[in-house]
Amino acid sequence: MFIKSRSIRHWRRYREIVGIFVRHGFGFGFNQLEPDWNSFRHVLRLPARKKPSTPSEDLAMHFRLALEELGPTFIKLGQILSTRPDMLPPPYITELSKLQDNVPPTPWGLIREVLICELGREPEQVFLTIYPQPMAAASLAQVHAAKLLDGQEVVVKVQRPGISVVIDTDLEILSSLAAHAQTTQWGKVYDFVSMAYDFAFTLRNELDYRREGRNADRFRENFVHESHLYIPHIYWEYSSQRVLVLERIHGIKIDDLPALDETGYDRHRIALNSARVIIKEVLEDGFFHADAHPGNYNVLPGEVIGAMDFGMVGYLKDRDRLDLIRLYLVAVALDADGIVDQLIRMGAAGAEVDRTALARDIGRLLNKYYALPLKDVHAREVVEEIMPIAFQHHLHLPSDLWLLGKTLAMMEGVGLQLDPDFDVFAVAQPFVQRLLWNMAIPNAGWVRAALLGGANWGELFNRLPRAGNRMLERIERDEPFRIEIDDTDQIISRLDRLFTRLSLSILVSAIFIGLAFLIPSTSPNNSGLWMIIGGLVAIICLGIWWFISFLRPRH
Repeated sequence: MFIKSRSIRHWRRYREIVGIFVRHGFGFGFNQLEPDWNSFRHVLRLPARKKPSTPSEDLAMHFRLALEELGPTFIKLGQILSTRPDMLPPPYITELSKLQDNVPPTPWGLIREVLICELGREPEQVFLTIYPQPMAAASLAQVHAAKLLDGQEVVVKVQRPGISVVIDTDLEILSSLAAHAQTTQWGKVYDFVSMAYDFAFTLRNELDYRREGRNADRFRENFVHESHLYIPHIYWEYSSQRVLVLERIHGIKIDDLPALDETGYDRHRIALNSARVIIKEVLEDGFFHADAHPGNYNVLPGEVIGAMDFGMVGYLKDRDRLDLIRLYLVAVALDADGIVDQLIRMGAAGAEVDRTALARDIGRLLNKYYALPLKDVHAREVVEEIMPIAFQHHLHLPSDLWLLGKTLAMMEGVGLQLDPDFDVFAVAQPFVQRLLWNMAIPNAGWVRAALLGGANWGELFNRLPRAGNRMLERIERDEPFRIEIDDTDQIISRLDRLFTRLSLSILVSAIFIGLAFLIPSTSPNNSGLWMIIGGLVAIICLGIWWFISFLRPRH
């Protein structure tokens, strides 16, 4: 049965969802979900449509319109899909980027009831003033201006009443549809079930405003030593799962160029500050503001950037950031085959990918930018040109990386508006060099991982021959396996020698690489010359010690 028994109670919503998609020309997609589509169509009283009735060039627009008509869950789904060019063709990505989340405000009386429920008292006991007319209204929440009893200006973000029930119903339906889509030919390419689970997890997190408050606190902590970004204070004593109270910041919208000029702000400095914020978040912190449209940034006195709305964030692990740098290096070298290798190493391209075709398409893209100065390479154009390649070859980059690409394109667009000569690569260069240095010079985590890896491999190579022979003998005799550890002292002794040599090798390599970075900036009259000489002496001494320890007889 197409609809699971646990979802029968939602059949009206099923009918509404499918009916809207069918009306917008997508009935053909549901034909793929299950052989008994006709019976399902009959249950929901839907018209039979075997083929799209809408011209193909208009389907992308109708897809966006259908999502907007279906409400908050599907608007959020569309916003996430707009960051997945591996799943949808470029026209769909372009249309989904236009999704609007502006809806009529909820009456003040209903919002007031939510405030009483969450605050545990009348709003007048918490706020000196709170304005019933919202500053902004979206599908999940609306924002009201207010003043605390001490006169502090704040904004109060209040979740729409009953929205969590709507979200839960839609997520259950999407989960059911994803399970059935997994059995189709599309399911051989995409893991719809995992996508539905990840989307549900993300959306339910967004309904918890305590998480958004923690995101703000984390950004503030990351930028505690930076003066060019301001994060509003969160009033935790008045905040809860459905209400968030935060400091109101007054400034000029970052894309309001006439107002910025009238105030006398330096546009170039604003562009640099906004770029530094995003690049630091990405390359240093691995935690970035993923909703970087102009409406979420104000300019404060001193060209300080005031950030708002921390509900959508992205995460990059250390490995993700290193992968991005490696991808950047092979791209700058115009190495198409190197890019393919790196994509496979990142898991973006599977073993079944047509390497020749992918390298050819990437090579064509690289040739377009051959000999072009980096300042003339725009992130938005690159992202838009990568989209068809990603879709054609089913490149499965993590969603956070696609989100990052969209964020960088937004940031660059704002920067170019502020300053036509804005060069994002020049701003990123010091951060890239710092990250490359961290890659080259071992840090505590790198050393720990290397030592642990060396220990594992050392033990494996020492024990593998004997253990292998024993396993084969027991297999021949059809006996159960019993693993014993012999010669423990000898293994520990060998591992101790391995640790010593590995640590020494890492130290020598670190000094050698450090000297390589110093040589270009050193002259005969420079004090750095003595550092290089001292480093060479240290390398020689450590090398002799390593050689002696290697020749030392084993015990």
